[in-house]
Amino acid sequence: MATCPIVEQDPTTIHFVDWDELATFKTQKRSNEHLSARWLLEVALKEWGLVDFSHLVVSRTNERAPYLQAIQGLWIQSTLPSISISHSQTLACVALIEQGWTVGIDAEPFSRPPAPAVYDMMAKGEELDRLRIGELDALWAWTSKEAIQKAARQGMHLNPREIILPRENSKNEIPIEDSIFQLKNSSNDDYQITLAWGEDVRPIRGPEDDLLDATRVAMESGENWTVGCSTIRKNA
Repeated sequence: MATCPIVEQDPTTIHFVDWDELATFKTQKRSNEHLSARWLLEVALKEWGLVDFSHLVVSRTNERAPYLQAIQGLWIQSTLPSISISHSQTLACVALIEQGWTVGIDAEPFSRPPAPAVYDMMAKGEELDRLRIGELDALWAWTSKEAIQKAARQGMHLNPREIILPRENSKNEIPIEDSIFQLKNSSNDDYQITLAWGEDVRPIRGPEDDLLDATRVAMESGENWTVGCSTIRKNA
């Protein structure tokens, strides 16, 4: 996990800038959030050991979950970490985890806890009762559920009311469909920062991944195979 202040950045110095997305932002604040988070991602990846980003891009799933992939057409299957990005107020956060796992991170300032009016949008049943009486910390619950939504790569397509958080001293496991997530509190003095992670049971795949895997299987089977051409020249 890495954090940094949100400041003005020169976009021409940042490889992972999404120029199309950047052009849609109406305020300098929103641009600063995007650029600071992408700058931080590059710093974190360098610490991870990835120095050359020239063949990589940050893509998004249909649910807007960010992930790293090789530029289409390069035919590269890299071992890349899963990523999660968050920003709030003046702080940007990035989390990385090994391939085969998925991660989510969310941060909110302690000065801005969720209002009681939104509790019924966050929780239901006994968990909602615990929020209302103050037994369950609302800000921790908010960031935990947001982090799980990101780790599940579903965003708001995963209803936060359906995410039931573990009680104190209970097992740190949150089942979501066929996944199990764990939580970690990584807060600093000003921000509640929560990490969620779990095994990646539905890895993100592109058409090149499928073709490369099919080619590998054909090669290993010893079958005759050709790629990308329906005719073979004689005496080639």
